[in-house]
Amino acid sequence: MEDEEVTSDFHAIGEKHTRATEHAELLVIGAGEAGLAAALEAARAGVQVTLVDENPLGPGLIGMDVPLLFGNRWTAAVQNQGRMLEQILATNPGLEEAFELGVEVKLGTYAWGAFVAGPNLQSLPEPVVGLADETRSWLCGFKRLIIAAGARDLVYSFAGFETPGVVGAQGFASLVSRYGAFNGRRIVVLGTGDLAVRTAALALDAGLEVAAMVEVRDAAQSDVSLMVSRGVEIITGHAILEARGNAEGVTAAVLAPVAGGEPRGIDCDTIVLAIGAVPVIDLADVAGAKLTRCDGSYVVESAPAGVFFAGDCAGLGADAAASGRAAAQAALRSLGHEVTAAPAPAPVPPLPADTDAYRMDWMRALMATGGLDVHACTCEEVTRRDLLTVQPPRYLDAPVAGRDLTSLGDGAPPSQDQIKRLTRACMGPCQARRCREQVAMMMAIGTDRPLGAIALAGYRAPVRPLPLGVLAASDETAEMAEGWNVWFGIRTQWIPYADIGTERETERAGRMMHF
Repeated sequence: MEDEEVTSDFHAIGEKHTRATEHAELLVIGAGEAGLAAALEAARAGVQVTLVDENPLGPGLIGMDVPLLFGNRWTAAVQNQGRMLEQILATNPGLEEAFELGVEVKLGTYAWGAFVAGPNLQSLPEPVVGLADETRSWLCGFKRLIIAAGARDLVYSFAGFETPGVVGAQGFASLVSRYGAFNGRRIVVLGTGDLAVRTAALALDAGLEVAAMVEVRDAAQSDVSLMVSRGVEIITGHAILEARGNAEGVTAAVLAPVAGGEPRGIDCDTIVLAIGAVPVIDLADVAGAKLTRCDGSYVVESAPAGVFFAGDCAGLGADAAASGRAAAQAALRSLGHEVTAAPAPAPVPPLPADTDAYRMDWMRALMATGGLDVHACTCEEVTRRDLLTVQPPRYLDAPVAGRDLTSLGDGAPPSQDQIKRLTRACMGPCQARRCREQVAMMMAIGTDRPLGAIALAGYRAPVRPLPLGVLAASDETAEMAEGWNVWFGIRTQWIPYADIGTERETERAGRMMHF
């Protein structure tokens, strides 16, 4: 059979994408310590830098616990965006130098996707990042990109988890230090590691009362002597059983002995999850970076050409400023700038060798004390039992499946993406920030496998749950609008519009179709 002549079909999407409306020689995502250090280093070298940070967050995302677990424990101040912006500038004085150096700073701007050339992106006119604010979205082209997205909260659920006042350590720190908008007075901290100690110290320094620090193991996981000297009770061998409360929020934390025994209650208005943190790698995954498991989480191992990473997304505990400067210098060298050799950043200090085991101890204790009818995914109301027995979504009203995690994959480790499709766990508007890690832990427990054997669930753009009215606000070109009527004219699936009603339609009839 002779080769069919290949012609361009004007219905195809290729080369019709909206072009970037902004351009940056160096685009930096994240204005925390690492991102700000990167932006300043590059700006001092004369590079045109755009620095993007999503803070101050809009109240809609805060209400969905994105990107941190804020737990509905904020004051009405978060509704005042002018006041929130003033807080950001006051608590991040390095931004003033950035302005003076000519850095284009975009605050309250979300990065919802990062795209570089690849097999599925051949029609992109250049590498771009998708940006959005509260009203519109747009594309920003770049020559080099540094992602310094930081870390988010490691979340566990338990009875009453949805009660206002259950927050993450990162969300708590943001409300207290960044926004000055924390609405609570007496807290209970879950965990006794370094993160928990820093959280308790922050609370005490802010004039809050820390009623207790709770640990599932029989001993504290770091030096808590200073907390004890400041009046904090350390409770070991206990797990959180329930957040007791009312419509206004938490009124008590109910603790259960891991070894069995009578529960005890502690009066409080806030329960802070400070068991661990998770590198924010969603943009990295969307951009095509290679990820590797490290110290209980996934971090960036290698990146596409022109993309660099700094701060916690390159490894928790890194010297943020040094990591940012190193990323900037690497970007500068790739742009052809002469860079004075600088000392390499200190190696990222490893987390405790048993980080996975510690996090799994918490998960097992919560399941043993709280049972299987607690939600594993609060957005989609998927319980621990639903997950372990692979039950279909409740809204289908389907019969019980009668299977378990071990029945999937012919003995291979189940895929978290597969579990999402079968149960809807991790499919809610929080984009799995409340449940991704604990679902993986329960899958490991349900299949009797190491946590590291459960593959990372993939991320997809948009990595922020923005309204469709915002994401759809980019201008559509006349060329794009012209071809929507025949499903893009994909040549292997449909008859090109121009062939309809001609003899070529008959030739294709056995293997193609059209509307």
